[in-house]
Amino acid sequence: MYQVSRGIYRELSPEIVTGRDGHEAVLRSSEQAIERLATDRHYFAAPARSLFREIRVHFPIQAQAHVWAVVRDYMAAADGAIAQLTTHGRDVFGNRLNCRATTRRGSSCRRAPSNANGYCPSHQHLAITEDIDLASAA
Repeated sequence: MYQVSRGIYRELSPEIVTGRDGHEAVLRSSEQAIERLATDRHYFAAPARSLFREIRVHFPIQAQAHVWAVVRDYMAAADGAIAQLTTHGRDVFGNRLNCRATTRRGSSCRRAPSNANGYCPSHQHLAITEDIDLASAA
């Protein structure tokens, strides 16, 4: 994942107009977005859009379309790579995946998720309610 965030920075660094602070901010934002995508994939709704919103102030208006294209493509590639890596019950850093649900007592469920939605067999009904909530919000 380190290579992805550095790739975003390398491709965009010639166009940064806000000086040294801008370079640091773009690199830091890229690293944080990729790390959050790797660790909290299900709760990071629009990773490309949020990263673009963070870093767009460091680029001139003429470069905004190129910045968006780079961010969108790299984040899509990272999301695909993370999806493939997390299919074996481990996250990108090798930690064991846990179910996204919480128990009645408020602690997180410790069972391993069985599907790509991040829920164990006991909590699959929560994935259906998420889909209904998303449809009603649109």
